[in-house]
Amino acid sequence: MTKDDKDALKEFLRGLAYAVGMVAVIVGIILVFYSDEVPEDTKTHAEVVDTYKGCDVVRWSSHQLAEYRYFLHCENNK
Repeated sequence: MTKDDKDALKEFLRGLAYAVGMVAVIVGIILVFYSDEVPEDTKTHAEVVDTYKGCDVVRWSSHQLAEYRYFLHCENNK
């Protein structure tokens, strides 16, 4: 094996290691961001906070921020 062959083999192996490393990083990122587990604090939350003319006033939030949405929920829609 000549010196040029050894240099070419080193360059090929270095490029192969780089490519394998990049694929591993990309797969790791995909697994972290697209896991099926939803942390408890990011689930939506709804609770009845009052009543109005026979309907429930529901407070709904989807984050831990102080951002709430209110809506009426009536059992009998007339």
